[in-house]
Amino acid sequence: MMKVNICRKCRICVSGFPNVVGCVDGTQIKIKAPNVNEGEYVNRKGFHSLNVQMVCGPDFCITNVVAKWPGSVHDSRIFKESVLCREFENGHIQGMLLGDSGYSLKTYLMTPYLNPTEAHMQRYNTAHCRTRVLIEQTFGVLKRRFSCLHSELRLSPQRACVAVVACCVLHNIGINRGDIISNSDDNDLNVAEDVDGVVDMGGNGKTVRDHIAPSNTSKCISLMSLLLFLLGGFLSAICWTGTLVLVHAVLHEASSDSGRWG
Repeated sequence: MMKVNICRKCRICVSGFPNVVGCVDGTQIKIKAPNVNEGEYVNRKGFHSLNVQMVCGPDFCITNVVAKWPGSVHDSRIFKESVLCREFENGHIQGMLLGDSGYSLKTYLMTPYLNPTEAHMQRYNTAHCRTRVLIEQTFGVLKRRFSCLHSELRLSPQRACVAVVACCVLHNIGINRGDIISNSDDNDLNVAEDVDGVVDMGGNGKTVRDHIAPSNTSKCISLMSLLLFLLGGFLSAICWTGTLVLVHAVLHEASSDSGRWG
C-alpha cells in the first residue's frame, strides 16, 4: 500500500464547495487470473482486477493511493479500512473529501443526494459532480500515460500492486515537472461507474451536507438575481433607446410633411 499525506494547504474550489482537500474513488485495474483466491479478483463486470483507491488534487496529482484489494471489494470498505479514513476520523486532516454515492456520508466525506427533491439539492448535486469529476479525469490521464493500467497487467496480484504504485509515483513526478497529458478523451473521462448507494445513518454527515447545500444555493440565487437585474436593465435601455429612435423618426416625418404642405 502506498500512502501519501494530503497537503493541508491544498484546497479544491471548482463549484463553490468549501474546504475540499481531495476527491476519492476506486478504479478497476485489470490483471491476469491469479492462481490463488481467483474468485475474489472477479469484479462485478466479470473480469479479474484490483480495486485501487485514489485521492486526487486539483492538478491531477495523486495524493493518496491504496493498492492491495481484489476487484470484488466495494469502494466503501476499502476507504473504511484505510489509514486515510482513520486520519480523518481522528481529526489529523482538516477538510473534506468528495465521493460518489458508493461511499458512506460522513462529516469529512460528502456524497450526492440519492433522491434530490428540492432545487437546492439538485444544485448541490450539480456542484458536487462538477468538482468530483476531477478524480475521473485523473484516472483517464494516468491510464493514458501508462497504457498497461488501461489494458491488463500480466502480473501476480502482489506484483501488480507494486506496478500500480510505481505508475502513480511516476505520474506525480510528471505532473510536478509540467509533463501533463491532455484529458480530452471522453471515453475515459467524466464517466462515473454505476454504484449502489450506501446510506450512513450514524454521525452527522447529513447535517453538514444539508448546511452546505442551502449555502451554495443562496450564492447561486444571489448571482442569478444580479444577472437578471443587469439583464433587465440592459433590456430596459434597449427599449428606451428604441422608443427614442421611433419618436425621433415620427417627429422628423411630421416636420417633413408640414414642410411639404405648408
